[in-house]
Amino acid sequence: MGTAVVTGGTDGIGRALAEEYLRRGFEVLVVGRSARKGKSFADSSERAHFVAADLSLVAENRRLAEQLAQRFPVIDVLVLGARYHRSVRTVTAEGFETNFALFYLSRFLLSHGLAAPLGRAEHPVVLNFGGAGQTGPVQWDDLQLERSYHGVRAMGHAGRLNDLLGVDHVDRHAGAGIRYVLNHPGVVVTSFAGEYDPVTAAEVDHLRIIGKPVATAVAQILPFLEPRVPGPLTAVLEGRRVALEPGLWDLRDARLLHDITSALLAA
Repeated sequence: MGTAVVTGGTDGIGRALAEEYLRRGFEVLVVGRSARKGKSFADSSERAHFVAADLSLVAENRRLAEQLAQRFPVIDVLVLGARYHRSVRTVTAEGFETNFALFYLSRFLLSHGLAAPLGRAEHPVVLNFGGAGQTGPVQWDDLQLERSYHGVRAMGHAGRLNDLLGVDHVDRHAGAGIRYVLNHPGVVVTSFAGEYDPVTAAEVDHLRIIGKPVATAVAQILPFLEPRVPGPLTAVLEGRRVALEPGLWDLRDARLLHDITSALLAA
């Protein structure tokens, strides 16, 4: 039937999407850090698979992309959903701010690193849980928020970077026919994985009360992953297609971000 790869697929929206593609007959591989949750998914079907990886590390993403490209010559669906909130700015062993590394660099590396197997699919699609144009501007002089870090703001900033990643990806791989969908699901009752200060933790407790169920969020995004959706790039906010305003979806900015990211990774 097809192959789907889901990062952040052991819990929340990612897990629900993985289970949906299993129901559709796909081979489904989820990527995450929890061996317990991964085994739970892998034991659910002969077509369910799990790979453990710390996607905040560049080396792990490169290893994973190479491994998946060898294991699956064709990938039909790539879901990029791994994220982890930190109220206190933290740096990985490789020297990157952790949110920047997990929420943006990982998606950059996997989006481009798996373009070849995606390009062999009949109707390939990448789903990236980005900002969908709903977050603030890029902090070009402080991409990793060394001077102005705030956990929630860092998540929003990474969402904006992912929006530009989508713009660059469809331009850079225009001949491959890969559709790129950027989805902002709104407030969803998931595990809210992260490390929170007391103020943010109280806010998260409130979000658990007012947030929508995971099933609702999944139902809102699934129609936009279907082959009949027109256009190479789609932005979705809580089930509504968002207009790609030129100022927010500028190709020059997207190419600039790509070049800066490539230089950071090379260094």
